[in-house]
Parts: sequence; structure tokens; C-alpha cells
Amino acid sequence: MTGFARVRKTFEEGEIVFSLKSVNHRGLDLHTHLPEEMDSLEAALRAVLRPGVARGHVQAHASFTPIAAAASAPVNWELLDAYMRAFRQASEKYGLSTPPGLAAALQAPGVLAPGERQEPGEAVGKALLEAAAEALEVWNASREREGAATALEIRQRCQALRTLVARMEEIRAGAIPAFQKRLRERLDELLRGAVVDPQRLAQEAAILADRSDINEELVRLSTHAAQLESIIAVGGEVGKRLDFLLQEMNREANTILSKTGGLGDLGLTMTDLSLAAKAEIDKIREQALNLE
Repeated sequence: MTGFARVRKTFEEGEIVFSLKSVNHRGLDLHTHLPEEMDSLEAALRAVLRPGVARGHVQAHASFTPIAAAASAPVNWELLDAYMRAFRQASEKYGLSTPPGLAAALQAPGVLAPGERQEPGEAVGKALLEAAAEALEVWNASREREGAATALEIRQRCQALRTLVARMEEIRAGAIPAFQKRLRERLDELLRGAVVDPQRLAQEAAILADRSDINEELVRLSTHAAQLESIIAVGGEVGKRLDFLLQEMNREANTILSKTGGLGDLGLTMTDLSLAAKAEIDKIREQALNLE
């Protein structure tokens, strides 16, 4: 599920900024990005994050800015002298009276040499893990709000799907008479008006209807829709269960399409309803990808 959170934590030794960003993913794909001097804290950081997320492509970023870092950095005096001389020479060449800016010179690349990287102290590690826990809480709160809206849309689409199934069940009752009519018309064409035993005609029509009966598919489709609503209502980690259930629902809708192609106008109506059901299932699947 998509989500974002950022926490800024200031303490005695400096400031940590920690952020979490996620997008949809079938499983858990957790990536951490830490400053080099904080690499030793990665395992502890993952231990904080993993219990709070089970699914998604998650990016965790942290930065650490020590207090008065610039003040403690050694000065490259030779380079600074070179910058100041170049400034004075340029001023003389172009007839400028502007004094050299020391602040700007100190910001020139290489003038303030970074000190040696040190392993973070206990306070830094504690601040990082606290910031991560706070960000995880904010991140999950935003995902819960999004999840509630997504679950509502899925329930609405389940109701629409059930309405389509109920309509197909009504039409199904007229399947045998439709097969009888279609079979009689074909036999009339073949036999050119010869008399056909009505009982035999009824039997053949019943056989065709049985082969094309969609009762089981409609029952399973309705049952799956009810089960899907139940999973959403219970909550928790529902994404993988919905994936499997939606595959089954799509399979039932495809079977209905394959069985109702020979019913003439009745079949066209069934086809339209089946396609509409497949569309609802596809939309539910798109939304289910947003759920953990």
C-alpha cells in the first residue's frame, strides 16, 4: 500500500531526519538507506520496522547532521589562501573594491575538510530507532485511512457483482426453453419440415441445457463475493487471500462466458452481464493491490 511519513528528531549530538515511503508490491521488499557511519545500525533498524509492515516496496531513509559539524572541521589553509589571493587579483584586474567574503570562501569545495568518520554513539542509535518507530506509526496511520476508503469501494463493487449474479440467475431459468427453440429451428432447417418426436426434442434440449448450465458457477461466484466481503470486514493482512479469491472469481466468470454463447439473444444478454461481472472483478483486483 502506498504511504509516506517523515520524522525530524533533534537531540544533544545533532539531528536525525527519518522517512518512510512505500508503493504496492505483492510481498515485502524493504530497502534501508543510511549514512555510511550508521551502517552498523541497519539490523536494529530492520528489527523495528519489520513488525509494522508485511507487504509493499518500502524505502527507509535516514540522515544525520552533527551539531557544530563545520566548527570542528579542519581548515585547508593553503586552499583558503589560494582562494583569497585569487579574489584580490580578480578585484585588482577588474577595478573592484569589494572585500573578499570569508563566509563564501569557507564554503568553497575542499576548504573545510571533513573529519574522520566515527561509529555513532549510543545516543545516535537510540535517536535513530525512536525516529523510525515514530515514522512507522505515522506511516501506518496514513495507510489505515487509505485502506478504509479502499475497503469501502471494494464492498460497493461486491454488491454490484452480486446484483449481476442475481440477474444471471433469473435469466438462467429460461435456458431450457431457449435451447428447445434453438434446437427446433436447426432441426427444421435440416429435416425440411419432417415431424420430430416432441419427447425426443425435449430430451436433447435438456442435455444441451445441462452441458451449458451455469448454476454451479453462479453459486460459487456469489459465495466468493460473500467471502470477499467477510475478509474485508475482518481486516488484518488480507492482500494475499484476496489475490487468490479474485483469481477464482475471474475463472468462474470466464466459464460462464464460455457456456452461454449458444443461446441467441438470451446468450447475448448473459455475455453482457458476464463481461460486466469480469469488469467488477478486475476493478476489485486493482484496489486489492493497495491492501496489505
